[in-house]
Amino acid sequence: MKKIVGVLTAALLASLLSGATAIAAPGSCDTAWGSDLRSVLAGATAEVQQVRAGTDTCWDRVVIDLAGPASGYHVQYVDEVTREGSGAVVPVPGAAKLQINLNNPVPSTFDVNVAVDGYPTLRSVVYAGGFEGLALGVGVRARLPFRVFTLTGPDRIVVDIAHRWS
Repeated sequence: MKKIVGVLTAALLASLLSGATAIAAPGSCDTAWGSDLRSVLAGATAEVQQVRAGTDTCWDRVVIDLAGPASGYHVQYVDEVTREGSGAVVPVPGAAKLQINLNNPVPSTFDVNVAVDGYPTLRSVVYAGGFEGLALGVGVRARLPFRVFTLTGPDRIVVDIAHRWS
């Protein structure tokens, strides 16, 4: 038995030293962000270029790439995502729904095509209009903590949704 434990320990150590990615241990994800409204009021002229998604050990991420500085946004959980301008309900697959409204304008030919199959938290990312800015519906598996922040070089707005409450 000692020999098996020694071999397994050596294999684990070799794996870690070789640069293999280790999965974070439960409780090591600091995602105590809450699930309340996040809002920044500011005007914008930089157009939205694309919407994309990614996943990490502790959260799934929606990124909105911009052609200039990020501006105002409004992100919150809603019962139904509504189309900007008309107020019509937009179908968004997922047990909980985040509505993202940005003050950044969108080009007339803008399209959202974000694949999130296999993501731990994200279920869908849906275009909900571009009347006075960009509106998105984000379907998630449950009402989980999220955070919103902006980055530069390139300019973008990021929404992270935790895989679980910490």
